[in-house]
Amino acid sequence: MRSKRMTQEEKVAKQLGDIVSDLRIDLDLVGEYVARSQPNVVYNRLIEVAEATRFEKEGHVRKP
Repeated sequence: MRSKRMTQEEKVAKQLGDIVSDLRIDLDLVGEYVARSQPNVVYNRLIEVAEATRFEKEGHVRKP
């Protein structure tokens, strides 16, 4: 049986999970560095990911 290939989004989700679960990383400092060194679009997309995560965790169903 062939295993399902991970989508690009699943790969990114795993990478993000691995990064933020590393307790050696100070997430407050990461946020400061992102705010200083990245364009606003990066901030806005991170907010979008956080909102989608909350929506999913709360058990909402997406409309097609």
